[in-house]
Amino acid sequence: MPGSRHPSLSPPPMARRSLLIAATAGVLTTACASAMSQPAGKVALHGDNADWREPLAQAGRAMRSAAGIELVPEVIPSLESFEQVVKSSLRTRKTPDMLKYWSGYRLQDLARTGGIEELTDAWETAESAGWVDPSLRTAFTYRDRVYGLPMNLTYWVFFYNTEVFAELGLTPPGTWDEFLNACATFKSAGITPLHATTDGRWPAFIWFMEVLSRQDPDFYLGLMNGREDYTDPRAERALTTIAEFAENDWFTELDTNHTDAAASVVHGTLGMMPAGTFMTPNLMAAGGEPGGNVDAFVLPMADPDAHPCMIFESSALVCTVRGPDRDEALEAAAAWLRPEVADAFSSTLQDGSPNPQVAAANPMVEGIVRTVRERELTMLNRFWELGPPELVEATVDDLAGFLLNPSSARSTLATMQERADDAWQVWREAEQS
Repeated sequence: MPGSRHPSLSPPPMARRSLLIAATAGVLTTACASAMSQPAGKVALHGDNADWREPLAQAGRAMRSAAGIELVPEVIPSLESFEQVVKSSLRTRKTPDMLKYWSGYRLQDLARTGGIEELTDAWETAESAGWVDPSLRTAFTYRDRVYGLPMNLTYWVFFYNTEVFAELGLTPPGTWDEFLNACATFKSAGITPLHATTDGRWPAFIWFMEVLSRQDPDFYLGLMNGREDYTDPRAERALTTIAEFAENDWFTELDTNHTDAAASVVHGTLGMMPAGTFMTPNLMAAGGEPGGNVDAFVLPMADPDAHPCMIFESSALVCTVRGPDRDEALEAAAAWLRPEVADAFSSTLQDGSPNPQVAAANPMVEGIVRTVRERELTMLNRFWELGPPELVEATVDDLAGFLLNPSSARSTLATMQERADDAWQVWREAEQS
């Protein structure tokens, strides 16, 4: 899950650059110092999320029993500089053996460096055994070769309190009009209908992603892959819809973070919260019981003629070329999607699994998986992983500015398109080199 400071609190560009250089130098020193060879039978996996330490440790123990290799979780404690740290270390002899990374264009960007291993054989072996959903493959490929294996499978849904829904006579909406009615019902009951936030910076893209993908999923894919323009009326329609939600006073204060929003859903003071199923532990920590007093639904399509879709998020398991335990890292990657390993990881993480043979971690996730399969939902990668990384991050800041000033739709879209023109030109020139 990406993260950074709130854009409105960022220091001036020169100061920000100095801070980043200093932070990167310190973290790189830590990363390189810890990228040491492990004892035989163990391999280190570096990531950016301390909450994954125990799930990875559980998966590592299951892997040791199944394949004789144990994962040793290592956390690089800086989200903001993580990508730069990784790319810098790939040029050294002290690069980590394995990485928790992103899928999509961020993985492609890493593959371009030549510093990570191709994992096509591991993917095809897993797919032939039924251990991975084939529809996820494109999110982990570069030039038709696989460079990462899916670690988790987060579903982007709307969390809600089942008891409050029942009190208000609501059921999970099956149409866009029913969703709008639920929002109006919550507002009339004195409950804030929806969570929206710019806290942490990256969440500013959530509402644009959710609304646009439900209004026109094909356009969402085309826009995020550089085939369509932000100045298109369909993009303006999405921002206009979000502005209407804001004008209706349906959103929380924009500094409401995800943890507090999850607790508000559990306590019945927030109607619905869009987020990935990675939020499940936060709901549980606040007293929520997945599938009990809290549950989740897939946002209905605004266009009933469009094929229904689901936004997903999946971290990539990556092996480096120059890691000190390269051979054992490749063995570990080959074992990652085995059912016993994948189950140990997802059940501890309380998230979805890319292995269709793994049982759902809880009844809420089970219901989501059933919906995806029964309705044959099209899986669309998350906004953060689609498009050149520099463009995505700049666009996130633009969308944060729009949320703070919803009357700025057209100027925001014009700015985003100017950025997109430049970023895609650079990306495509690099592709040809």
